[in-house]
Amino acid sequence: MPPPPSRLSRRALLSGLVSLAAATALPPLGALAQRPPPLAREVPAIGERLPLVGLGSWITFNVGDDPVLLEECTAVMAQFFAMGGRMIDSSPMYGSSQATIGHGLGKLDALDRVYAADKIWTSRPGHGPAQVEASRRHWGVPRFDLLQVHNLVAWEANLSTLLAMKAAGEVRHVGITTSHGRRHDTIERIMRDAPLDFVQLTYNVVDREAERRLLPLAREKGIGVIVNRPFRQGRLTERLAGEPLPEWATEIGAGSWAQFILKFIISHPAVSCAIPATTRVDHVRENMAAASTPLPDDALRRRMADHVRAL
Repeated sequence: MPPPPSRLSRRALLSGLVSLAAATALPPLGALAQRPPPLAREVPAIGERLPLVGLGSWITFNVGDDPVLLEECTAVMAQFFAMGGRMIDSSPMYGSSQATIGHGLGKLDALDRVYAADKIWTSRPGHGPAQVEASRRHWGVPRFDLLQVHNLVAWEANLSTLLAMKAAGEVRHVGITTSHGRRHDTIERIMRDAPLDFVQLTYNVVDREAERRLLPLAREKGIGVIVNRPFRQGRLTERLAGEPLPEWATEIGAGSWAQFILKFIISHPAVSCAIPATTRVDHVRENMAAASTPLPDDALRRRMADHVRAL
């Protein structure tokens, strides 16, 4: 017999409430059809369109076995899918994040809605296939849509492994990643020489090095671009929080600095998807709403960058 209400712990009560919210947050497809879908852009290398805002999992989904935090992450995923999101990105480097994603996908019965993106992260290339299989089990997916060489670790051997897996039908698409603006020369060389579907890199209103060579090259080659660290792991939005949005932000429908930054990123024609990470459902709503018209043109993008630089 369950304990009387007065003996229920706050933790148990919160877990139950979050579980209920997560279970009811994902509406049926008929309800989704009534929502304006997020803006999407075709990735020429794969011949598919992807929503311009996805979901990252670095730090935010590394919650271990905590039942309350697992349900909070499930609620985040539920809102993401409810608003038309598809790409979720993770890595073996991200602690328990893969298992957290698998928990959410199973609870939400959402395997048919996710574009599953993960990585190889090992300096011992012979361990790559076993690592991929362990990651796949954590997610609970039949195969990954995208596998990437994480931060170019042993990239030649690991990329060879991924290309062989793609040829065998064990993964749909392959790519490479970097972050913090590192190793752009190597990234450029691989983009020119290897049959990549995606490259993942850091790009935002203040980190713009990728505009010089990598984004134009991606567009030229038809390679998809996934943008990590759009908010500098929260530090950029925190720095801007005390500043008012410029009045002209309404011209692009930006109601917050997060939307201002995301609209700057996804308006670049080479960008396929930005992957902000969050633990909050309201932030998912805010982020996904950024993938809507209008988006800034080139002149307004320059104005946005100049404004943030001057603050």
